[in-house]
Amino acid sequence: MTLTTKPQQVAEDDVDVIKTDLLIVGAGPAGAALACFLASHGRTGIMISAAPGCAETPRAHITNMAALECLRDIGLDGPCIDAAAAGHNMAHTRWCRSMAGDEYARLYSWGNDPKRKGDYDAASPCDHVDLPQTELEPILTRRAVHKGWTLRFNTCFVSFSRTKSSSGDDIITSTIRDDLTKATYKIQSRFLFGCDGARSQVIRELGIPLVKKPGQGLALNVLLKADLSHLVTNRTGNLHWVFQPEKEHPAWGWACIVRMVKPWNEWMFIFLPPPGADVKADDMIASHEEYLARAKEIIGDDSVAVEILDVSKWWINETVAEYYSDGNIFCLGDAVHRHPPFNGLGSNTCIQDAFNLAWKISYVMSGRAGPKLLDTYNVERQPVGVDVITRANQGLRDHVPWMQAIGMTEPDLEKRRAVLAEFDDKSEVGRARRKAFRKGIENTGTEFHGLGIEMNQQYRSAGVYLDDEPEAPKLPEDKVRQRLISSYPGMRLPHAWLNTRVPGKQISTIDLAGKGRFALITGPGGDKWKEAATEVAKAVGVEIAAYSVGWKEDYEDVYFDWAERREVEEDGCVLVRPDRFVAWRSKAMVEDPRAKLEAVMKHILCI
Repeated sequence: MTLTTKPQQVAEDDVDVIKTDLLIVGAGPAGAALACFLASHGRTGIMISAAPGCAETPRAHITNMAALECLRDIGLDGPCIDAAAAGHNMAHTRWCRSMAGDEYARLYSWGNDPKRKGDYDAASPCDHVDLPQTELEPILTRRAVHKGWTLRFNTCFVSFSRTKSSSGDDIITSTIRDDLTKATYKIQSRFLFGCDGARSQVIRELGIPLVKKPGQGLALNVLLKADLSHLVTNRTGNLHWVFQPEKEHPAWGWACIVRMVKPWNEWMFIFLPPPGADVKADDMIASHEEYLARAKEIIGDDSVAVEILDVSKWWINETVAEYYSDGNIFCLGDAVHRHPPFNGLGSNTCIQDAFNLAWKISYVMSGRAGPKLLDTYNVERQPVGVDVITRANQGLRDHVPWMQAIGMTEPDLEKRRAVLAEFDDKSEVGRARRKAFRKGIENTGTEFHGLGIEMNQQYRSAGVYLDDEPEAPKLPEDKVRQRLISSYPGMRLPHAWLNTRVPGKQISTIDLAGKGRFALITGPGGDKWKEAATEVAKAVGVEIAAYSVGWKEDYEDVYFDWAERREVEEDGCVLVRPDRFVAWRSKAMVEDPRAKLEAVMKHILCI
């Protein structure tokens, strides 16, 4: 049986069957990003979504450097940046009594701390932006459709079966339901991708075990319109913790995280019940008027007009799939990792899952890589998912010390008032209370300055060549906040700004890589590596772009940052995969560079 990229419709036992190589279930950040990345390799297929359209509520919003680098590879970083609120709008996270009232503390956030600016500049050519999911999804789905993908909303994945073709290839037949007509039909595909979120039907059908830890409760999202521009002039930030320990509060509205959606007139008020509350109790349900009254209390300025747009609730999960793939079925995004939004890792991890997988699918489909390359997706990305769900949940737990210090966790109102009064005490009692609160606030910096958890991924799989390497470098002691910049195989290609001898527009080392091909970067004395790259590319049937960086080479290392970060000699080389992770490196020139490079490429491509 021949499977084609273009969808084709045939009849099978009086049931319509559509044939395509690629079927993506889910059109959120994971599914739509995967379609975009596959399209950049010339691969198209069918994407279905049970939803009636793109996201109606903002949901994920922090878009970090790692995700933007993926989108940059296919030219989508620009549209995303244009639609996002720029980084300066995210300058602070604040703790206050109301948006208009007293402020207790603030932290610089998302790369805006002057003391951390150098760390962020060294990490990537991209900056953090605030891009609500309502803006991100249309950008991704529009690109996918324009590049040839068929997108069907109101369409549910029901089940699948697997058979073998005469040539021994897997054939996946999925039963699909059109929720508008209630008709069912079948889609036959070579690959199936489960990107269908936290209630993934693909995961259920596969029977992939989920590792679940006890959840941390309920959260209530109230999306609203309110012009707070007059309040943020001296309170700039996209996250504001609002709490009033000296007052009684509704059970569902113990504290509130006020999140900017659009500066400065659209907001998400995320209400949290107190720790240990019975989240299934009747008092967790409120009327429109009660939500409105509480929102006005949180704003603290009666002159502000408030319009509630949407109310929804979600559960704080700590769940990861034991494995991400089964044969030619691959799962990614929230289907395999579910966690709260702390550290802003959700949609970013979805996009990176997709970027890791897309080039491997394309290479295997074209015969440029062996099927074993596809096994590396699970090996590389599942440990990342474990780290992400652990970190995001710890990010929530990191807030407990300041809550305890200011009395928020005390159920008794009079005790809370007594704790708050101690802050005014000028003696040792007040000093201790204020110190504990300060340390509690500083403890949350792991959420707002998590450069390490965003960028420190280390892949160990057949898709990385480690035979020439000593022991892997150790991550920084504070591996959540600090980025390890290294060319060690399995890590991100280090970013460094380059230029030409007669200066033009500067270019990042990461822009030398990607674009669907391998890249080899060498320096003065490394001409034989460039020659080897040309010869090996022909021998193994893949493109290897080769560049020399250094004195009077293809690109000038004008700041000498590449010399510091490459960790190889000038005549050594760094080989980079299409997803911009280092595949292998040679510390210096070897006796037979062609033979060595060919052996490395065959190892990585699993051929």
